[in-house]
Amino acid sequence: MISKNKTSIVFTGDIGFDRYMDRRWEDDNLLSGPILDFFHSADHTVANVEGALIDAVDDGSRGIFFHSMNPAATRVLKLAHADIWSIGNNHTMDAGREGVISTKNIAKEMGCRTVGAGLNEKEASEPVYLEEAGGIGMICVAYQTECIPATSTEPGIFRWDALDAIAERIAEIKSKCRWCIVISHGGEEFTSLPSPYTRDRYLKFLELGADVVVGHHPHVPENYELFDNGKAIFYSLGNFIFDTDYQRVHLYTDIGILLKLNFTEEKMDFDAIGIRIVRGDERIDITPLPGIFTNIPAKEYELLAPLGAKAFVEEERKKMIYLESERFTDAPEEVWNRYFFSEEPDGYFKDAHMDFSVILPLAEKAEDGEWKKERAGAGEELYSAAVVGSLL
Repeated sequence: MISKNKTSIVFTGDIGFDRYMDRRWEDDNLLSGPILDFFHSADHTVANVEGALIDAVDDGSRGIFFHSMNPAATRVLKLAHADIWSIGNNHTMDAGREGVISTKNIAKEMGCRTVGAGLNEKEASEPVYLEEAGGIGMICVAYQTECIPATSTEPGIFRWDALDAIAERIAEIKSKCRWCIVISHGGEEFTSLPSPYTRDRYLKFLELGADVVVGHHPHVPENYELFDNGKAIFYSLGNFIFDTDYQRVHLYTDIGILLKLNFTEEKMDFDAIGIRIVRGDERIDITPLPGIFTNIPAKEYELLAPLGAKAFVEEERKKMIYLESERFTDAPEEVWNRYFFSEEPDGYFKDAHMDFSVILPLAEKAEDGEWKKERAGAGEELYSAAVVGSLL
C-alpha cells in the first residue's frame, strides 16, 4: 500500500521495441532480476515510451528514424510496473494521429496515464497528479524541431518552447501540490554533457517553479546538477530498451540510468542504478553507474563545457560518416565546415539545438586544457569521447 506521507518514482531512459529489440518483449529474461527489483521497490514508474503503440506501416518518410512499437510490447511495461507513460517525444507522431489515439487508448485500457502528447494542446499539456508526499504534479515537454506541436484542434506534443503555457502549467501544479516535476525530451543526441542552450532551458523550468527536471533523448547518460535550494536537474538517463544500427556507431549508447526519486512533504532525494544493454543477447542487466553520472555544479560545468562540445562534434562526425559514407569518409575540413555551418544538421534550430556555428567555437576552447581543473570527476569520460572516440 502506498503511503500518503511519502512516495517513490522510478524514471526510465528511452524505450523503443524495434530493430534489435523487435519481439524482445517475448523474452522472460529481457530484464534481469535486480532491475525488476529496483522497479518493484518504487510506488510508481514513469516509462519513456518513445514511439506510438500501434501496428504501423513505415511509409519511408522518416528514413531509418521511424519508430513505432507493437502493442504487445506493453508486456514489459507491465513487468516494470509502469503506471505513467511519458509520450512527449520526437517519435510519438511518427504514426500520425492514429498512433496517438492508439497509444492513449491502450494506456487507458491498462489503467495507466500518459503525459506529454494528446489530441490537442490542452490534452498534451495536461499534468499527471499524485496525491502522496503533499501532492506531486508532472508535465512532459519536448524540444522544438522534429516534435510536432499540438494545436487547439490537432494532435501533437507539448513542446518546450511554449514557455507561457509551461509557466501556466507549473503555476497550476504548485498551487495544488508540494512538488512539480518537468520531464523533458530534449538536448543534443550522443553527447555526454548538455549544451549550454539545453542547460539554460532546464534552469528556466526551475526558475518558473519546477522542483526537478528529468531528461532523456540524447540516448547516452549525462550528468546531474543539485542546487542549494533542494532542486535538481537530471540531464539524460540514456537508453533503457533501445538498440539500432545507427546508435551502435556511438559511444555509451548501451548504457543507461534508472532513476528513483524519493519524496516526503519535507524533502526529495534519489537513488539510481546503472543499466547495460547486453548486445548480442539483447537483454538488459545492471552495471556500475557511469562516471559522467555525477553532480556537476555551475563552475565545474563551465570548465567542462568546451570538452563536452568537442566530444559532441566527434560524435556528429561519426553519425554523418555512417549516414553518408561516400560524402564524409575521409572528407577534407572544407566539406565538414560546409555541413557544420549550414542548416543541414538534423534538428537544426538557429542559435540553439544543433547549431554548430555556436558549438564549434566552444569546442575549440577545449584545446586550452582548462577542463583539467575540474573536480567533479567527469573529465576523463568526456576526454574519452572527445579524443579517444575520434580514433575509433
